[in-house]
Amino acid sequence: MKNKWSCLAIACLATLLLSLDLTVLHLALPRLVTDLGANSTQLLWIGDMYGFALAGLLVTMGNLGDRIGRKRLLLIGAAAFGAASVVTAYAPNAELLIAARALLGVAGATIMPSTLSIVRNVFTEPGERTAAIGIWSGMSAAGFAVGPVVGGLLLDHFWWGSVFLINVPIMLLVLAGGALVLPESRNPHAGRPDLVSVVLSFAGVVTAVYAIKEAAHQGLEHADVLVAGAAGVLLLGLFVWRQTRLREPLIDVRLFRRRAFSASIVTNLLAIFTMSAMMLMFGWYLQLVLGWSPLQAGLAQLPGGLSGAVGGILAAKLIHRIGRNGVVALGLAMNAGAFLYYSTLGPTLNYLVLLPVMIIGGVGIGFTFTVNNDNVLATAPRERAGAAAAVSETAFELGGALGIAILGTVLNTAYQSNLQLPPGLPSADSARESIAGAVSTAATLPPQQADQLMRAAQTAFIEGLHMTALVTAALLAIVTVLALIGLRGVPKVIPEEVLTHA
Repeated sequence: MKNKWSCLAIACLATLLLSLDLTVLHLALPRLVTDLGANSTQLLWIGDMYGFALAGLLVTMGNLGDRIGRKRLLLIGAAAFGAASVVTAYAPNAELLIAARALLGVAGATIMPSTLSIVRNVFTEPGERTAAIGIWSGMSAAGFAVGPVVGGLLLDHFWWGSVFLINVPIMLLVLAGGALVLPESRNPHAGRPDLVSVVLSFAGVVTAVYAIKEAAHQGLEHADVLVAGAAGVLLLGLFVWRQTRLREPLIDVRLFRRRAFSASIVTNLLAIFTMSAMMLMFGWYLQLVLGWSPLQAGLAQLPGGLSGAVGGILAAKLIHRIGRNGVVALGLAMNAGAFLYYSTLGPTLNYLVLLPVMIIGGVGIGFTFTVNNDNVLATAPRERAGAAAAVSETAFELGGALGIAILGTVLNTAYQSNLQLPPGLPSADSARESIAGAVSTAATLPPQQADQLMRAAQTAFIEGLHMTALVTAALLAIVTVLALIGLRGVPKVIPEEVLTHA
């Protein structure tokens, strides 16, 4: 196909925007308190609603694309995403903003699996397919890194809604380019979607993600967390059970019998579980310990994210030298080494020493996600590419939520156990909860007491950072071994005839 690299460019552009949209709002949240009067609960929903809708509908939308056509679904989703972005940017109150963020998540769920399944169907030659997925994965990683920088730049000059209006011209390009160059592809034998499976999939994923996120905020002892967690497990179990009894399931669970498919899904989930700790730790460390501005913190982390794009491109060539399991394991090991270095960070930082470590970690992320995404798509039939891509993206969302919840708890627990507050503070409950609470408390104190509190909080946070980094490095070492074993024997080049009949 002459236009296949143009198809890849359209897919990458849409993916870049979706990844950017996941992080660009973070810096705008404080403005929403003053501009819209959003309370703390509304802020949580504004931040989380996009991810809830996105994660809950990925499986359904990936399957829908297989049925009605991936190009058609991508173009519908792009138009809806652009329109929802305008509504979001001009939302007059927090309630409408939450609803608009939900619409963005629904539209995003149509785009994300469509882009990857289009790449899978356009690039049929194995080597080119791996290279294309590497570029796609790299653009996704770059979007996460660029989001805070773009958000910081826009917020320095415009109002908070500007972080959403940047979506509109990019989505217009996706619509125009997609209509011209993207080929249509679908599953010619797809039947009618099973509505019960759709409900079970959405409800199961959303309740599971809600339970994970709320466990990070409230702890496991709260009744709503336990009820949501149990409901999520039950609903997802019923969903899997129903898929085994349907003639045309949303997900062919037999795919999990293929070792390359299941091992790649699990490895990706565990990898993003650990990688999410890096964004959590560095966001707080750079701003609350070192005192950098949000824009400075975003720029400092940018090389790590952009190097993920480099790793994605290099992964295809490296497969031929050390095999698929070797590339995934190497990427994980590189990150384990990076986190070992992060466990030595202190109250001052030599950025020139940190920079190469971040780049090594970023390249490793590119290695891991590129090969795993290629494994998932390569071991699924082309007519089920959308559903397979949706499974991979859902695992990504669940892994990220789990990582922030569990490793964030490790960080906060270590902070609280190491915090030694100076005597005579009038109110220290907020400071005991987190370093962000300590910053808020310090703003209300006389300068001398504020300085003492911040020194104590920063010392405790650094101890927590060390503990979290060591735990993460250990987990990455375990996942490295799992990747070596689980992906052993997967061919360096997986030909199309193997995919169809495996």
